[in-house]
Amino acid sequence: MSTIPLLSSSSITGDKVVNGAGEKLGDIKDLMVDTTSGQVEYAVLSFGGFLGMGDKLFAVPMGALEHCSEDKCFKLDVPKEQLENAPGFPKDKWPDFASPAFRESNHAHWANVNRLVRR
Repeated sequence: MSTIPLLSSSSITGDKVVNGAGEKLGDIKDLMVDTTSGQVEYAVLSFGGFLGMGDKLFAVPMGALEHCSEDKCFKLDVPKEQLENAPGFPKDKWPDFASPAFRESNHAHWANVNRLVRR
């Protein structure tokens, strides 16, 4: 009998995100849910800054993240430099996640991440 891994959004919010080298990339701040399909489209990742000041947010497609239950974290297989150069946004100016232009450019950036499931 197999089980489906289900997590509450509150248990994911605040989880750290690390890369393949084990470097901490940031924390999950929020999840963006497609209310039509019920699927989580993006994890909003906070990166950089100090004590929440000056950090940048990124909409990482959920398919690019791998959950590591034993470490209570998510793995995003990218070097820090790739994340630093990713399209992001300030915490006080979120993009229109439903915009086709946003979705296309954001998915194009993350398309080379190994685990990414194309939708």
